[in-house]
Amino acid sequence: ILLVGFRKWYYNAAGFNKIGLMRDDTIHEDGDVKEALRRLPEKVYNDRMFRLKRALDLSMKQAVLPKEQWTQYEEDVHYLEPYLEEVIRERKEVEEWSKK
Repeated sequence: ILLVGFRKWYYNAAGFNKIGLMRDDTIHEDGDVKEALRRLPEKVYNDRMFRLKRALDLSMKQAVLPKEQWTQYEEDVHYLEPYLEEVIRERKEVEEWSKK
């Protein structure tokens, strides 16, 4: 219970939720992430792009969303994680095969 409380506190302290972003929206885009993004379903990708554009606009205005529109810890879906894990697994398989 204490760990969940800390996670929620840290999630809010990070601040990205105040501009409507989810955790997976903040992952640095390296080659693996770019490939995972390419594999996202169109609606999920479009939702991500909307959140990123809105966050950029808010950031430029030095503003945040009204509190009722903040992304809540319980609502944050790790939508990119399964695709990213798949891409990393595939890349590692290819690296293993190329060593042989």
